[in-house]
Amino acid sequence: MTHQPQYDQIGYWSELKLDIIKEYASAYSRIISKQAQPKLYHIYIDALAGAGKHVSRKKGEFLPGSPENALHVKPPFREYHFIDLDKEKAKSLERLAGSRSDVTVYHGDCNQVLLQEVYPRAKYEDYRRALCVLDPYGLHIDWEIIYTAGQMKSVDIFLNFPVADMNRNVLWHKSEEVLPGQIERMNRFWGNESWRNIAYIPSRQKNLFGQKEEQKEPMEKVVEAYQKRLKQVAGFQYVPQPIAMRNRQNAVIYYLFFASQKPVAGNIVTYIFDKYRDRRGN
Repeated sequence: MTHQPQYDQIGYWSELKLDIIKEYASAYSRIISKQAQPKLYHIYIDALAGAGKHVSRKKGEFLPGSPENALHVKPPFREYHFIDLDKEKAKSLERLAGSRSDVTVYHGDCNQVLLQEVYPRAKYEDYRRALCVLDPYGLHIDWEIIYTAGQMKSVDIFLNFPVADMNRNVLWHKSEEVLPGQIERMNRFWGNESWRNIAYIPSRQKNLFGQKEEQKEPMEKVVEAYQKRLKQVAGFQYVPQPIAMRNRQNAVIYYLFFASQKPVAGNIVTYIFDKYRDRRGN
C-alpha cells in the first residue's frame, strides 16, 4: 500500500515566509550566476523540506513549498539538496524532483546529513556557495549546524527561530520546573547554557525564605541575544533584524532570521523583510 504524505496546513504568515525565501532565492541566483571573476557554483539546501508543498489554511488549496519554488528559480541553482526525516515526505520530494539529475533527496536527520554530506559540497575554497533554509517547527536544529555555516563563509541561511516552542516547553516563569529533556533541547539549539542568563535575571524582590527569585525577561531580549550570537559566535557578518511571524491571534510564533557574509545579501533581505514586516493577514 502506498502512503501519502501528510501535507502541512499553513496560515498567512507562513505563506509570506515562502514568498520571502522565493524572492531572495531568485535574487541570489541571479547575482551568483552573473559573477565571472571568479565564476561561482551555487547550491540550494532545504534542511527540513517537508513534502514539497503545503495546503493553504485559508483557501484549502495546494501551495508550492520552498523546494518547489526553488526548482523554478531562473537562472537555476547548480544543485538542490532536500532533506526530511519523514519517509513519506522524502518520497514526495523524490516525486517532485522527477528525473532531474541536479536534485538529491535525503531521508534522515538534517543535523547529520548537512554536516556529513551536504556542507562539504559548498566549500568556500572550491568557489562554491549555498543558500540553506532551516525551517523547523521547534527546537530541532543543533547549534553546530549554524556555527559551521558561519565558519564556512560560503553559506547564507534562513532560520526559523521557534519562540512558540521555547515559551511552551522551556522558558517558563519558574525555570526549576522545566523538564531536563527540554533544557537539553534548548542547549543543543543555542549551543550552550548561556541563554539562561539572558532569559532570566534575579528579581529584586525576595520570597518568604529571603531568597531572590528569578524574573523572566521578555522574549525580545532572547531574540536580540541570538542575533548577536549569529554575528559574534557563528561569525556571520550581516544579520538583519529578523521578521516576526504571527498566528491568527497576532501572537508571535517564530522569528525568521537571515545571516550572510555579504553586505549586498544583508541589504536585499533588509529590503524584503521591511516590505513584508507590517503585512496583516485575515
